[in-house]
Amino acid sequence: MAGALAVCLIGAGILTSSYSQVVTASAGERKIPVYCVEKDEKVVSISFDAAWGNEQTDTLLNILDEKKVKASFFLVGMWVDKYPESVKDIAKRGHDVGNHSDTHPHMPQLSDEKMKSEVEQCNSKIEKLTGKKPTLFRPPYGDYNNSVVSCVNEADMYCIQWDIDSLDWKDPTAAQMVERIKNNLKNGSIILMHNGAKNTPEALPQIIDTIKAEGYEIVPISELLLKGEYYTDHEGRMHLKTEKETV
Repeated sequence: MAGALAVCLIGAGILTSSYSQVVTASAGERKIPVYCVEKDEKVVSISFDAAWGNEQTDTLLNILDEKKVKASFFLVGMWVDKYPESVKDIAKRGHDVGNHSDTHPHMPQLSDEKMKSEVEQCNSKIEKLTGKKPTLFRPPYGDYNNSVVSCVNEADMYCIQWDIDSLDWKDPTAAQMVERIKNNLKNGSIILMHNGAKNTPEALPQIIDTIKAEGYEIVPISELLLKGEYYTDHEGRMHLKTEKETV
């Protein structure tokens, strides 16, 4: 599952402007996706990866509606093929519809051409159903390298990871998920969950209530991200570049 790998966050961040304009970096510099966002406000995002089943998606969407929360869904192209009405429903209800690759491969093992195909094919499928091209991409398994980040940026997209893994894919209890998320919350956090994990429907209302009780607002990742020229630091935290840094 996507949560299985929280890949290392070492090295300097890559400088980019909105989506894809990559600022020249020194040779060998590690390009790091967005794991979280530098925020003064108490605001976080909840995200769901959808790669396999669909039995719980409607339940999750209904809970989000009831709690008046908008989230971000990262969809695999194969899932989009199987469940087109769910894709349209996710978009209709106002949630982010992100790209999670077309076939859920380990992206760093692919050629640059195949990486590009994985991104473009899934984008095309989602855009055909929703009328909107995704701007968010999450690498399957959280597995990435410089080529993956570059490929995503060149497609005018943000490469998105997470800094809080609910571990719902390991089937913890709802209480364990709530406690784990509560203990790791900070401004700008991105929470990873899955649409098909066993105990996620039971945990989600409690997670939302706990996050709100801690004083945080929940927004989709598209609203959490900083707008304008930015960089990610060694922890994957997204920062706006200062005027001095852009010169």
